[in-house]
Amino acid sequence: MAFAPQDLSVLCYANGFTLWHYTTDDTAAAVTGARYFDPAAPYVRVGDVMICNTDTDGTPGAALYRVAGNADGAVSVAAV
Repeated sequence: MAFAPQDLSVLCYANGFTLWHYTTDDTAAAVTGARYFDPAAPYVRVGDVMICNTDTDGTPGAALYRVAGNADGAVSVAAV
């Protein structure tokens, strides 16, 4: 599947840091894959943290990811 912007929401914002929540039917492997979060590039910053609920229609999982990179519209995330 693909990133769904309507499923990304701000939980908390302070001093230039945002804590995000994202829920998806996609697997954790898909979410951490290259270019998955690129549509969110205008909104996320390096150092932001995402709580992700993944594979909600299969074997649900949850994980924390940090925004590791955001340059020229290319967003990357890494496990915390």
